[in-house]
Parts: sequence; C-alpha cells; structure tokens
Amino acid sequence: MTEAAPGQTPVLITVTGPDKPGVSSVLFAALSKHGVRMLDVEQVVIRGQLVLGVLVATDKDPEGLQEAVEQAMATVAMQVAVRIGEDIGDDPFAQSSRGSSHAAVILGHPVTARAFAAVAERLAAIGANIDAIRSIADYPVTGFELHLSVKENGPDADDELRRALADVARSAGVDIAVEQEGLSRRAKRLVVFDVDSTLVQGEVIEMLAAHAGVEQEVAAITDAAMRGELDFTQSLHQRVALLAGLPASVLDEVAGRIELTPGARTTVRTLKRLGFRCGVVSGGFTQVIAPIAEELGLDFCAANQLEIVDGTLTGRVVGDVVDRAGKAEALKRFAAEYDIPLEQCVAVGDGANDIDMLSTAGMGVAFNAKPALREVADAALNYPYLDALLFILGVTRAEVEAADIADGIELRKPPTYPLPPSRS
Repeated sequence: MTEAAPGQTPVLITVTGPDKPGVSSVLFAALSKHGVRMLDVEQVVIRGQLVLGVLVATDKDPEGLQEAVEQAMATVAMQVAVRIGEDIGDDPFAQSSRGSSHAAVILGHPVTARAFAAVAERLAAIGANIDAIRSIADYPVTGFELHLSVKENGPDADDELRRALADVARSAGVDIAVEQEGLSRRAKRLVVFDVDSTLVQGEVIEMLAAHAGVEQEVAAITDAAMRGELDFTQSLHQRVALLAGLPASVLDEVAGRIELTPGARTTVRTLKRLGFRCGVVSGGFTQVIAPIAEELGLDFCAANQLEIVDGTLTGRVVGDVVDRAGKAEALKRFAAEYDIPLEQCVAVGDGANDIDMLSTAGMGVAFNAKPALREVADAALNYPYLDALLFILGVTRAEVEAADIADGIELRKPPTYPLPPSRS
C-alpha cells in the first residue's frame, strides 16, 4: 500500500449501497476536482450490495474533500463514510490483500457462522489479522479464501499458524489449508494423484479379490497396510498371491466398473487448462489404471505390473514394486522429466503408503486420509469431492464454470450432496 507523502493528509472513503452503474465515476470525478493522490482502492459486490473503499492523500482541505464526496454520493443515493487523519495506514495490519503474508482457505458443508467465528477468534488469539475475504465456492462445498497478516514471519510463525488453524478446523468441522502468499503459491505446475480411494472410489485390488472369492482376506491386509501396520511390498505380494488363477479378462471387467471420485474429471480438466502436468502414481496395477489415465488425458502413470501367463494371473508382479519409497521416487522422476522443481509439485493421497510422496512434494494434500498421512500433510481435505483441491490452489468455482462454458461444456444443476462421513 502506498503511503501519504510528507505534508499530505490521508483520507479513507468507504461507499456502500446497491450496486449500480456510475457510482465509481461519480466518486472519482469528485476526487479529481480536489487533486488527490490515489493510495489504495478495493471494491467488492456481495449479492448486489457494493462496498467500495478508496484511500487518498491530499495537501489541501480534507474537510472540503469530505463535503464534496458526501454531496457527490448523495446524487447516486449511496451511503458514504469518510475518515480523516494521520493514523490511517499506521497500523501494520491496515493493508490490502496484496500485502498479506498468508492465505487460508476454509471449506465446509456448510461453513457455519459458528465455525467462521471460531476461526476468527483463533486468528486474533495468535495475533493474526484478516485483511480480506472472498467467496471461492458454493458447491460441492462452501469455500472462503482469507488473506492474513501475521506480526512475525518465518518457519516458527508458519508452524504456529498451521497448528492453530488445524486445531480449530477439527473442532469446528471444517477444512482449512494455509500457505504463504507470494509467487510460490501460484507457481504450482505438476499434480500427482494416488488412485485407489483418491482419484477413484474404492480399492481396485478388492474388486479383483471379489472375483477370486478372497475379498475379506485381501481387505484385511489392505487396511493394515494403509494404517502403516504392514510393509506395503510384503502386503502387496500377499494380496496378489491370492489372485492367482484369475483370468486376465477380469482386469478389463474391473476397469470398466471403476467409478471416478466426484469432481475428478473437473479437477483434471481445470488443471490441464492451467498448464499443469497431471498424472498418477499408484501401488495398484497398470493394466487397470492405464485406461483411466488415457481417458482423463493424464501425462504420466506409474503403477505395478501384474504377471500374466497364458491369459491367467500368476499371483506375482513384474519388476520393481511401486511402494511407499517408490511413489516418492516416481514423483521425482516425473518432475525431472518435465523440468519442474519439487517445490512446484502437489501430491494427493489417502494412505500411509503416500507419506513419502506427499513429504517430497512442495504441497502434500491428504484426501479423506488415514491419521498417519494427515499428520504429515500440508493440507487435509475431509470431504469426498476431489475438486475441492482446486479451491485450496486458489481456483474459484466461478472460474471453473466460466472455462467450461467457454469450451461448450454444459453446466449441470448443482447437485444435492450428502453429508460427508464422520471424521473419526
């Protein structure tokens, strides 16, 4: 925010009322007659109601300026408040979102006034100020983006802010993602998704197990591995061994029955429009995942290869296993291939097997995840809609819809979504 020059008096003008054409032109015409210096301008329209704030500096008669502005606004039936004084702008928190240190995205179904109050109260308790708020989504979740200023910056202050908001998110029943403001927030260029229970609903290996009549045995091993209680490579070999004897045609059948997570197509489509490289790194199986990756137009895919002999699964995998460490290595490999720094990569997953991958990426997002992953993730999404990822990346629902309309994609009526599952 530009400061008033020596000898000039700052004047803050706030105009409110029904939004209509001509309000700004009338105001600035009045200001131009007094030769003021423009310092800052902010405007927002909420459901047809205008709030316009203008900070100026004058070396002439500030009271005369106030009278002129009040008379001008009366001609267009708008309310105006004028504040005059040297104290304007001295507050280190009195700044626009351009000077904010952090951005926080709040997502809820819905975001209640009680939840918002709890967030604001916690921010005030740690000395953080809300500089600006904007709505970024109205479905499938409600989303708000807050621009924040903290008195101190640095890793310790960042950790304190994240811990404080993580605590209030749990108690208030909302998701909150926090990032530092600046170019780094808008510099993300690659997103890698886990597949099972992230990009798609359910676990593919359990669908295969159902055909082999060993669903319960495989599910028990999967749950233990996702909780971090079993080594993934050993658990994978145990589960795949139970599939021995299945005809390979089952792979195509299962691939055809897979359902994408709600919002997956929208997420990938929007990220690709923005120039992101998008792909999957999975502990699942290439024969099932590759068709999904092709359908979505993904840029890369890494998964395990099931061994097939004479049209039958042997119960073994071919080559190196894409396990917890392998997922992180795959992310590094794809980032290097596209010459994208890891700091500009986003990884999204749900289980303990994704810990290394999320820790390697510049931003790790836990999606309806197990506790072990949520503890290390930079952000946690606990609603079953993948397009919520777009909102924490700063993309608004209105921007997504405008791009869809421009591409001739018919917008559907916003669906009525069920309440999300328990956050236990």
